[in-house]
Amino acid sequence: MKKGCKFGTHRVIEPQGVLTQAAYKIDNNMDIYDNEILVDVIALNIDSASFTQIEKEAEGDIEKIKSKIMSIVNERGKMQNPVTGSGGMFIGTVAKIGEALKDRDLKVGDKIASLVSLSLTPLKIEEITDVKKDIDRVEIKGQAILFESGIYAKLPSDMSETLALAALDVAGAPAQTAKLVRPGQSVLVLGAAGKSGMLCCYEAMKRVGPTGKVIALVRKPWQAENLKNWGLCHAAILGDAQKPIDVLNKTLEANNGREVDISINCVNIQNTEMSSILPVKDTGIVYFFSMATSFTKAALGAEGVGKDVTMIIGNGYTKDHAEITLSELRESETMRKIFEKNYLK
Repeated sequence: MKKGCKFGTHRVIEPQGVLTQAAYKIDNNMDIYDNEILVDVIALNIDSASFTQIEKEAEGDIEKIKSKIMSIVNERGKMQNPVTGSGGMFIGTVAKIGEALKDRDLKVGDKIASLVSLSLTPLKIEEITDVKKDIDRVEIKGQAILFESGIYAKLPSDMSETLALAALDVAGAPAQTAKLVRPGQSVLVLGAAGKSGMLCCYEAMKRVGPTGKVIALVRKPWQAENLKNWGLCHAAILGDAQKPIDVLNKTLEANNGREVDISINCVNIQNTEMSSILPVKDTGIVYFFSMATSFTKAALGAEGVGKDVTMIIGNGYTKDHAEITLSELRESETMRKIFEKNYLK
């Protein structure tokens, strides 16, 4: 076998000279190079922003959703939504390991979850067997390739594959929250009722301590009640994340007239940048985990309203993010029950 670039550039078809995430089309031939791993894929967890866009375009029709996903993968060699640019992750069984990677703590037959985006991962789908619209999950028969630089997590033995996948799909968000939030701070989580939002709320509640405050922005009253009853926030506000002045006013009301130290955007729709920026105090932090974010709108919007805030791109990877996220489900019976109820379908 030949040895390829550790970052996968040997798989780029067009345009040449870029990495696989930026490429329009990559080679999804499943004959592996010496430093690649071949995986038999069981399911894809499509990025929330991407799935929402595809479902809307397909008008909710399952067969049209399947057709759109197949079309993207057949055309691009990977699952990268051409509108959102985002992908998702996969779960599968290791089928073959290149000779150069034999020293890894991994063997054929191990079940793993990819921790790199489908937007850069060579993927071939033989058949889509099911689409679970309520959890953005697509069950398939197919294969994918991990590069030498690709990160993954072995599925834990103390929880189901589906439960682990649901959490690992958004592992970057709570792990980054753990790094950013400090005792005594006030934190606004937009899209707090979603998967990443709830995990961020949980982690923020741990980090702010008794003198801090976590405010959850949701769309529906029952979501607000649930989050408060579950102990995932100190206050919950109802609002539309696409209406920044309304979000600002409600945040100020919930935070005793003060702007927050940090906002975390977990919303899966476009045009929510300013609702994340306006409620944050000068020198505060805005963390955009949402892949629906336009960083042009965020940068120019912050400038336009005179906000001196640090804006962080939602890097899906941070050190130990898989273990941090899975530990939340292990240490919190409440979080585990929520995930089992909502995502084991």
